[in-house]
Amino acid sequence: MSFPQSLLIVCPLVFFAGLVDAISGGGGLISLPAYSFAGLPIHNAIATNKLSSCMGTSIATAKYIKNKFVPWPFVPLAILGAFAGSSLGANLALKLTDYFFKIALLFIVPFVGFYVLKSKNLDHGNTLIINKRNAIICAAISFVIGIYDGFYGPGTGTFLILLLTVCTHMELTKANGLTKVINWTTNVAALTVFLMNGKTIISLGLIAGCFNIAGNYIGATMFSNKSGKYTRPFLLLILTIFYIKLVYELFF
Repeated sequence: MSFPQSLLIVCPLVFFAGLVDAISGGGGLISLPAYSFAGLPIHNAIATNKLSSCMGTSIATAKYIKNKFVPWPFVPLAILGAFAGSSLGANLALKLTDYFFKIALLFIVPFVGFYVLKSKNLDHGNTLIINKRNAIICAAISFVIGIYDGFYGPGTGTFLILLLTVCTHMELTKANGLTKVINWTTNVAALTVFLMNGKTIISLGLIAGCFNIAGNYIGATMFSNKSGKYTRPFLLLILTIFYIKLVYELFF
């Protein structure tokens, strides 16, 4: 497929992925297949997606910082955990298949979807306690999900938002703000590994990244203005798409 044809496929989808990612996470479920549709081999698709995602997430992260949605006491340990986990995951991705990740997620995703549907904590009622225990929990979550993001990636932001709200009783706005910081870190770490191994198609990633920036900016604005009103339906939509994608990849 020619470069202009690749752009016509990738750029609109990456724009929409950025919008979704800023609101609820999970933009990789849209952007990663876009690169595959354009004919990129899987490792090149993952690597190039990291470049455009890193650009878009930078904008969303800056906007959430500006709106004071980031709980700064948790950031240092979370960044360390995210960078270590994502670097490990990206190195594993160069050597191993993602089959076992997909099998595990086949059972995990329905439970996550049920929680999102029934939980009231996504809308209100959470009171974040800033202490050493929650800081360590945030670091552990960042490390584990960082491994997943470096290795495979789609749904990372969604899983981070849910785990942070469940495990630390973090308000949705703060969970989304910290998620963006963590996700930006995992993207940078994984991108570094892929760049060092020559897997990233830089020209395509940079152009698509501009569209991802636009999508992330609009999505972050929507989230900030509506205080997360769109988050639950977007989470459910992303989880449904993710599950269909998993089933298709595993059995068809």
